[in-house]
Amino acid sequence: MPLAAPRRPRGSSLARRDKDSTRDLAALARALGHPARIRLVRTLIAKQACIGCDLVDESGLAQSTVSEHLRILKAAGIITGEIEHPRVCYSLNPTALQPLREFLATAEPLERSRPSRRA
Repeated sequence: MPLAAPRRPRGSSLARRDKDSTRDLAALARALGHPARIRLVRTLIAKQACIGCDLVDESGLAQSTVSEHLRILKAAGIITGEIEHPRVCYSLNPTALQPLREFLATAEPLERSRPSRRA
């Protein structure tokens, strides 16, 4: 009978959740990590919802470029797209950016505790 390798204890569920949370946050950051995608999100914040061709006009980018950026934002869950034939209406997913808000809020107390660097 072969000897079984000793089982390594798995991390606690809290550690796994923290690791998953970190991965999710990094995925959001990657999705928002391009100036064109930030502009698209800002447009959707301002207009609440937008047809894809309006986003192309607003951004000044090629339709294929905007489509690729929208695909990345949609895959990250930041935006949703509903088909309204023959177009797609995009809107911001309000809960998608909550982990990012919470993460940035943890940095706020650090910022307040630092002495001002004004000369």
